[in-house]
Amino acid sequence: MKLHTLSPAEGSKHKKKRIGRGPGSGWGKTAGRGHNGQKSRAGYSRRTGFEGGQMPLIRRVPKRGFTNIFRTEYQVINVQDLEGFEGDVTPETLAAKGMVRSGMPVKILGDGELGSKITVVAHKFSKSARAKIEAAGGSCQEYGK
Repeated sequence: MKLHTLSPAEGSKHKKKRIGRGPGSGWGKTAGRGHNGQKSRAGYSRRTGFEGGQMPLIRRVPKRGFTNIFRTEYQVINVQDLEGFEGDVTPETLAAKGMVRSGMPVKILGDGELGSKITVVAHKFSKSARAKIEAAGGSCQEYGK
């Protein structure tokens, strides 16, 4: 095999459709744009949510509440999900197992039971989770403290 003998797979390359090149091409005259109207013109673009002049849905529906831009979004893990871990459990070890995404804070919640003694490092703990981990002989450390 030499570089000058390489070619793309059969049928993988397509010729560009050349529109507006006369009646013989099959794509002449209106060039596939139908007849007159705003959408047939060059440079046409419609505003997102535009409904032809009708009052758009985004303006018809009332606004409610507000979104706190400073809110911290936690990924939650239950105590029962920690069963089977040995030694230290950190957000990095959870991310390595695919249980959480790395880079986001982790909160441990108290659903389920824990049988083994482990050290859990996370950003937040619920009261019940902290109690269950410590009842099993383990310890809780807040991340970065």
